[in-house]
Amino acid sequence: MKDLDWVGSSRDDVSQFPDVAKKKIGYALRAAQQGLKPDDAKPLRGFGNAQVLQITANVRTDTYRTVYTVQFSDVIYVLHAFQKKSTRGIATPKVELDLLNQRLQEAQVLHRRRGGK
Repeated sequence: MKDLDWVGSSRDDVSQFPDVAKKKIGYALRAAQQGLKPDDAKPLRGFGNAQVLQITANVRTDTYRTVYTVQFSDVIYVLHAFQKKSTRGIATPKVELDLLNQRLQEAQVLHRRRGGK
């Protein structure tokens, strides 16, 4: 089973989600730790490959997203968690994408420091 590490405020952000969203995200992250691709995880556009994935949890009229990377063989890094508030379709807002890029770079540094594979 892979380790699970939280980058930035992602753990605190998920803890603020409704229980239904937290449960769905928790199941999906557990599956990812076991080396599986959860049914409700999809590659995040703009990251060039399927190593950055998002889990979407819809609760009533709200949408909650959690983004993680499977780029490393021994650990899953949860990069970001947020409530989607954009009124412009399903696209991830630029401010969220910028933060994701920053946290992906952070995860790469953290992984090197821990001597990861």
